[in-house]
Formats: sequence, C-alpha cells, structure tokens
Amino acid sequence: MIICQKSKLQDWYEHFKTYYPEYSTFIYTKTRTIPDKSVVIINYDLVWRRPELTYLKDVTLMLDESSLIKNSTSNRTKFILKLNPSNVILLSGTPTGGKYEELHSQITLLGWKISKKLYWQQFINSISIDIGGFKVPKVNGYKNVDRLKQKLKDHGAIFMKTEEVFDLPEQVEIPIMIDNTKEYKKFKKDRVITINDMELVGDTSLTKMLYLRQLASQYNLYKLDKLKELLESTEDRVIIFYNFTSEMEQIKSLCERLEKPVSIVNGDSKDLESYKSKDNTVVLVQYQAGAMGLNLQLSNKIIYYSLPLASELFEQSKKRTHRIGQTRTCMYWYLITKDSLEEDILETLKQRKDYTDKLFEELEG
Repeated sequence: MIICQKSKLQDWYEHFKTYYPEYSTFIYTKTRTIPDKSVVIINYDLVWRRPELTYLKDVTLMLDESSLIKNSTSNRTKFILKLNPSNVILLSGTPTGGKYEELHSQITLLGWKISKKLYWQQFINSISIDIGGFKVPKVNGYKNVDRLKQKLKDHGAIFMKTEEVFDLPEQVEIPIMIDNTKEYKKFKKDRVITINDMELVGDTSLTKMLYLRQLASQYNLYKLDKLKELLESTEDRVIIFYNFTSEMEQIKSLCERLEKPVSIVNGDSKDLESYKSKDNTVVLVQYQAGAMGLNLQLSNKIIYYSLPLASELFEQSKKRTHRIGQTRTCMYWYLITKDSLEEDILETLKQRKDYTDKLFEELEG
C-alpha cells in the first residue's frame, strides 16, 4: 500500500503498471475488494477516511513524503499509526526539515517503541515560554544526536544525499538584489502605512512580519520590473514560486503582456497543460500547494519571487526541477529586496531553519 500526495497518485500508478505488471495496481477511492498480490495507492487526505484498510494483513506500507505524518495529532498520522504492516518504507528528502522534534511519528512507524515524552527527554533541549497565558515549549537545541542517528540506523534508516543516489546536474543559486521602497522604510519605522487605499497596521509581531514581507514583494514594483527582465531574457519554461495571491495576479498579468503562456498551481487550481505542451510557459506555484510532490523537470529554471518561512518548503521547492530526468544545470534566482526582511529570511533558510522561530525570539526578548 502506497500513501502519497494526491498529485502523485497517477505517477505511482503508472510506475507500477510499467515495471510491475504482474501486480493488480489501482488507485483506492471507494471501498472495494482487494485481491492478493495487489498494489493499493491512496492519498494522505483520503486514507484516514477508509477504516477498512486497518484490517489488511501482510502488507508492505510505503509513505511517499513521510514528513507529512510529523504532526502526531492529525487524523492522517493517528490512522497510519494504527495500521499493522509487515514492512515499512518511508521516503523523504526532508523527513524532519531539520527538526528532530518532528521525527517521533515516523520512528514509531519504523518500530522504535519509545514514548514521545521519553524521546524529548533524551534528544531534545527545550524551554517553556509564555504566549498569551499558555505555556509553549520552544526547542533550543538537540542532544545525544549520534545516539539518535544510530538508533535510527538500527531501525532501518538510511541517510544518503541525493547526489549519492542519482547522478543529477549541478545547482546554481543567483541572488538578485532589488531596490527597496520608501513605503517599506516608513512602515518599518512607524508600523503603520496606507498604500493603495489599504491601511497596514503592524500591531503584533506576526502582522508586522506579514506586512514587511508584502511591502518587500507585492508592493515593490521594482521587483516586478526585474522579473520582467528575467522573463524577457529566455524562451525556456520558467517556474516561479510565490506566497500571496496578489503576487500571482501581478505576475500573471505581466506574463499576459509578454505573451507567455501560464500554468498555475495553488489551492484553487492545478493547471499544467501549458507547461506540458509549450516551451515558453511560466508556471506559477504557491508554496503550500506545490513545493512538494510536483515533477517539473521539463524546466531547469526557478525564480523565487518571494520566500517561504519554512525551511522544508524551501528545500523541497528546489527538488521540483532537480530530480530524475533532469539533464541541465538547475538555476535558482532569488529576488531579494535590499535592506529588508527578505535578506534575513534567505540567510535563515540557508541554515535550514524556519524563519518563524524569530517570533519566539522576539517574544522572549
């Protein structure tokens, strides 16, 4: 039984139909009889709604992107941990996103019987901070890491870099610095500004960070101008990662003016028709919807119009083009507004850390 993202169902189906034709392979949606020697493929969002799957015996369970069960309180995680597979295969390039505290569900599935409390006591350094009257643990480091890695190896974990498994091409990162705006500087100083008839008020650390990100990106027309230059310089397929709907609308309008076909992957749409059929297509991908699971190796060019806050999304987004089937050097352009929050975010992501940790640091201060 293979559990994967919805976007990968067809890929796994075609893989097993091609290379393992002796098996009965099908995508599981509604309750049905499962014959012997079958490959059952189902997505994470549906699997926990199919309780009959808990009765399967002698099953090899494979999780594609196993980091999707790191939240121990989610329905999908609790359901998957109820399964009784004979064998378990967990696939992930970023099983923890650099956070060992998010590994407990996966090691439980691998057969390591250790309580979450004991796991934290042995391997996680944390402190308790007060947020609005609630005590929240904040991880500030790890301990006994060598012993943790050895225990993982004892339970079947194999640590390998992508380049050790596949012969993939070189990766080149190109930061492009964009002029800042007077609006950004004013808001950073005053925490309030009216722009395009919108009043932005950064009265909390969260809203301040949100509006600084937007002012450095969707409200910075210098960035759109630089994107125009980049798109005019190539007729190749280009992937653009973005965060906010307003960014997508701006970029889509720019592409229409440049007469470039557009494909869009976000929470409302997954349209890759132009990407598949036209060389000069621009693919707009919202991080949460497409940083994981998409195969976009027809392109070797990614432009980061704005950056995510999560290290896992950042690392996974690069793999959309740097994967099996890619023969060209993978190029990554980071559009970074000078003297802005974006510089700090990029530096944090390069350290494989989440930028949201900055909020905790401010609260502690």
